Amino acid sequence: MKFSKIKLTTPYLNLAPVFYEKVDPTPLNKPFLISTSQSSAQLLGIDEELALDEELINIINGKTKLEGSQTFAMCYAGHQFGQFSGRLGDGRAINLGKVNGQNLQLKGAGLTLYSRHGDGRAVLRSSIREYLVSEAMFALGIETSRALALIGSETDVPREKWEKGAIVLRLSPTWVRFGTFEYLNAYKEHDKLQELADYVIDESFPYLKGSQDIYLKMYAEIVKNTAITIASWQCVGFNHGVMNTDNMAIDGRTIDYGPFAFLDNYNPHFVCNKTDTQGLYSFSSQPGAAFWNLDMLARTLSPLIQYELCEEVLDDNFWTTYHEIFTKIMLEKMGLQTEHEEDKELYQTLLRALASTDIDYTQFFRKLSRFKGEKSDILDTCINKQALDTWLDRYLQRLEKETLNEALRHAKMLKVNPKYILKNHILQEAITRAEEHDFSMVNELLKVALSPFEEHLELEHLCKATPLLSKNIKLSCSS
Repeated sequence: MKFSKIKLTTPYLNLAPVFYEKVDPTPLNKPFLISTSQSSAQLLGIDEELALDEELINIINGKTKLEGSQTFAMCYAGHQFGQFSGRLGDGRAINLGKVNGQNLQLKGAGLTLYSRHGDGRAVLRSSIREYLVSEAMFALGIETSRALALIGSETDVPREKWEKGAIVLRLSPTWVRFGTFEYLNAYKEHDKLQELADYVIDESFPYLKGSQDIYLKMYAEIVKNTAITIASWQCVGFNHGVMNTDNMAIDGRTIDYGPFAFLDNYNPHFVCNKTDTQGLYSFSSQPGAAFWNLDMLARTLSPLIQYELCEEVLDDNFWTTYHEIFTKIMLEKMGLQTEHEEDKELYQTLLRALASTDIDYTQFFRKLSRFKGEKSDILDTCINKQALDTWLDRYLQRLEKETLNEALRHAKMLKVNPKYILKNHILQEAITRAEEHDFSMVNELLKVALSPFEEHLELEHLCKATPLLSKNIKLSCSS
């Protein structure tokens, strides 16, 4: 089936009008297709080559509507860097409708009621980043929104400089946010909280239907899913950058990729967002930020669920789930099949050693996946060697307790320690080329993003070490 032949529904529009604004996209000038993800297309039941669909550009550009589509923007509020902001909403995102459990949305499609002082546009630079990282996070096994296609244009958009406008067609099982609930509570729409909660259960947690204490159980699922996602971020070295409550999906998946970064060297205090001057969303702060956001959600739900009950669920489940998942993944990254009492301290010591050695986080674990006892291949890539040298000796002793043979251990580690990570310096190189209408690197990065554990010998240049002057790049929220 072609993408242009799918039929959408719009169940969100069955909610009260306070939840949304019906709005049409504003087309870009002279749009052109840059890239498509056939992997995402499969989620929609698309079995024909997406890029060959003659209506694709017109659909993404808002000139052609899919059957059943009613375009709208969603309303929400949120805590932004700890401070509550009133009505926010989809300022540059316009929803198309839903098919196969996926909500389709255009990011950069023009003004909505919630654009405030913005222009409703997204620029090529940020659109490339979101398009690629959405697919990369999926392939890394982290719950995320997805990206179906990316178009560019000749529309000029003012930011720090004039840039070209672009639109990402993205999809997610839900676009409801913590901030959607916060909006209703802040404006005393308490009767609508239950309406939204029922919608969320139907969309994201249908297995809870018929349960006693269903709204408390919904909250418990949100806590669990969020903890799993954040633990996965920390293990792969992902820094989101803007963990405001309006950027937190109600089902726990990663959404709204702005000034994100994957760690170059392991630095727990790294802040990828240059506007975050206090480091509220630094890499090491992300679990605590998620906990705080979940507490804000619990307070918001208090007209529906007794706050003390939510607080108990949060305290009992978030950190337990987080540490369980974090430990599980870290043991897999180290190739340990059995769990021993000293293993937690082993990976904690490793992280401290990595922080002191100035070594590439991703490349270290990839090299560890082939480690046979000869330490020079790893130690030659770092500056301060002593702490890591000592740890490797300890690691070799720990491996003696494993029953899995070396070849099988390495094979398993190579499936969890990626070779290709979309670091900011390599993304910037692709963006620079794209701004000169060379999109080849965007599509090369899409290939490795969707299969980050494979070797791709012809694309070795995409996993090169970060140049010294390009390490720890900080970005703004501007898009």
